[in-house]
Amino acid sequence: MHVHLVFVAKYRREVFDGDAIARLRVIFTKVCEDFEARLVEMDGENDHVHFAGGVPAQGGGLGAGEQPQGRVEPPAAT
Repeated sequence: MHVHLVFVAKYRREVFDGDAIARLRVIFTKVCEDFEARLVEMDGENDHVHFAGGVPAQGGGLGAGEQPQGRVEPPAAT
């Protein structure tokens, strides 16, 4: 199954700078690893971020109606 998600800042404010997009890339990569999915593409601009990924047809990922468990912690600020 392929997914394409777009995360948009509330009121389309310009909040996604290069550092924020880099941090989100790390987080999305970790989430994909946790759910046995693959990150196909991830990019963004100052008011939105695109995520394209895929999960295996059988196994991995979430079943219909399942909610992800746990929480992904953002990387520590440097």
